[in-house]
Amino acid sequence: MASKKKGTKKMAPLAPVNRRAAGVDIGSTFHVVAVPQELDAEPVRSFRSFTTDLNALADWLGRLGVTTVAMESTGVYWIPLFEILQARGFDVVLVNARDAKNVPGRKTDINDAQWIQQLHSYGLLRASFRPEGEIVALRAYLRHRERLLEYAAAHVQHMQKALMQMNLQLHHVVADICGVTGMKILRDIVAGQTDPEVLAAHRDMRCKSSIETIRDSLTGNYRPEHVFTLKQALELYDFYQAKLSDCDVEIERALLALPKRTAPGPTRSRQRGKNEPQFEIRLVMNALLGVDLTENHGLGPYTVLRIFAECGSDMTRWPTAKHFTSWLTLAPGNKISGGKVLSAKTRRSANRATVLLRLAAVSVSRTATALGAFFRRLAARVGKAKAVTATARKIATVLYNTMRHGKAYVDPGAMYYEERYRERAVSNLRRRANAMGFALIAGALEGAS
Repeated sequence: MASKKKGTKKMAPLAPVNRRAAGVDIGSTFHVVAVPQELDAEPVRSFRSFTTDLNALADWLGRLGVTTVAMESTGVYWIPLFEILQARGFDVVLVNARDAKNVPGRKTDINDAQWIQQLHSYGLLRASFRPEGEIVALRAYLRHRERLLEYAAAHVQHMQKALMQMNLQLHHVVADICGVTGMKILRDIVAGQTDPEVLAAHRDMRCKSSIETIRDSLTGNYRPEHVFTLKQALELYDFYQAKLSDCDVEIERALLALPKRTAPGPTRSRQRGKNEPQFEIRLVMNALLGVDLTENHGLGPYTVLRIFAECGSDMTRWPTAKHFTSWLTLAPGNKISGGKVLSAKTRRSANRATVLLRLAAVSVSRTATALGAFFRRLAARVGKAKAVTATARKIATVLYNTMRHGKAYVDPGAMYYEERYRERAVSNLRRRANAMGFALIAGALEGAS
């Protein structure tokens, strides 16, 4: 008879954590809901996606005494049900589809709902991050604003195409055809003016190109069909600009409705970006957060606003900065098998906050700061792609510490980083020389010459 090995312990059976948990398989036209078998004679039911059916679903779960519901984040179909269940007081857990994969070969709506319910009952599902209701509304406004900017940019391209078809090289001699000079000329063209002298007279004093250059660029073939195309593209561009102004009003109203932490401080003089909302963002964000995040390199007011709409202001959702950077998928992966690291690549993600931090890393790479020196040194060694990720992670850590602990970031400067890098390099050389039986003497070459 085989003897029992010393030190082994009998593992306790896996016990349910959420005994009154439900699982929902989300669909576009109907949802399949599964509850524990002991709660109902028909533990799996289907409900249409109409609002009356979603309310009936919530009523059924309430009668059974269900306390928590898990569902996959499938497209946008989960949002109505999520909001109804949350308003009814259920603890709703939104999970990533890759965290709730079923056994291959058993893919049906009923099996998926039962599998989600089983995993959730044992506490094996992690809830995706979703900010508070007020922040969700602000996020919806800002994401819609991004779409409006994209639509407006498409019509700018249409205007450029119409100009090229008429061989008008305006977009080559002015920095932006939607600037002061460009818009005056475009509006005059669609009004019927084709004289290059008259059109060139609209040159703004800040335009770098001369009147003669602009006049030469506006000599072309003003065919009626191309002028008509230009006119409609300009009208559509103006339409989206008007909708952007309306959206900015709603964004400002949503921001002012949020609770303030401190009284707003004085603002620095800064030129507002062309595509930024037309109100003082930095003033409002300082009052909401209690800190000035724009003091951190790479983070402008509009970037801070968009990150705030994606993450909220409650950094206690993440225990440490490492948890925060892991959620942003800026931390190295952990794929180990047989004691060997197979991969440490960062995961792919569509997190919008991550995209903003990567853009901030690119902008800070050209500055004479410690972060800029870090980026350039790392880019020379491992490439720009990895340098962007590493720099974005540093910015995210600074952002977390500022918002969570109120730690003000003080830039030591690019020279400080270069000196630290030199000290590490010299220390490594000295250690390697000692290991080989040599002594590293500073300034030996200068003395020998």
